[in-house]
Amino acid sequence: MIEALPPWRALLRGARQREGRSPQARWLQLATLGSDGAPRVRTLVFRGWGGPSQLDLLTDRRSEKSAELAHEPRVELCWLLPKAKSQFRLRGHRLALGAETDQRARDQHWQQLQPGARSLWGWPQPGAPFDPLGPFPEALSDEVPQPESFELVRIQVEQVELLELKGHPHQRRRWRLEQDWSEERLNP
Repeated sequence: MIEALPPWRALLRGARQREGRSPQARWLQLATLGSDGAPRVRTLVFRGWGGPSQLDLLTDRRSEKSAELAHEPRVELCWLLPKAKSQFRLRGHRLALGAETDQRARDQHWQQLQPGARSLWGWPQPGAPFDPLGPFPEALSDEVPQPESFELVRIQVEQVELLELKGHPHQRRRWRLEQDWSEERLNP
């Protein structure tokens, strides 16, 4: 049985389309809990959907973010789409995928990346002291095997809030997986 798309997906797609070819339409902020208990926020690139309410992000397994997600898988994402005047807040958790599913999805994402985007996984460990001698390749060709540090982060979305920053008053809505994605209107 094919799971239906949640109603917020069409709204997100429409908002992203209004951004045109802007790379910012794929940027979202990921909030995690740091190892010291403090909140951490990073900007990541949306890489696609792993299911109707599962989104895929990529990271470097050597980063602090990877360890933080292993310790505390709950996250919140903020996706601001300025031309659409829309802010989507997606709450959920990182999914633990089986080895075979994870490898298949990582292989697919690796092949979809341009050589310049792949280059990040050829750089030294993120957050380590800077070494000007690198290596900092500008590209990793199709012939370069997928690095062990190439990590898929699949988020199971459990709640979405949409704040539309147009009109008076602004409009705010919420959908929750536990309520079969039924829409709730909220004060902005």
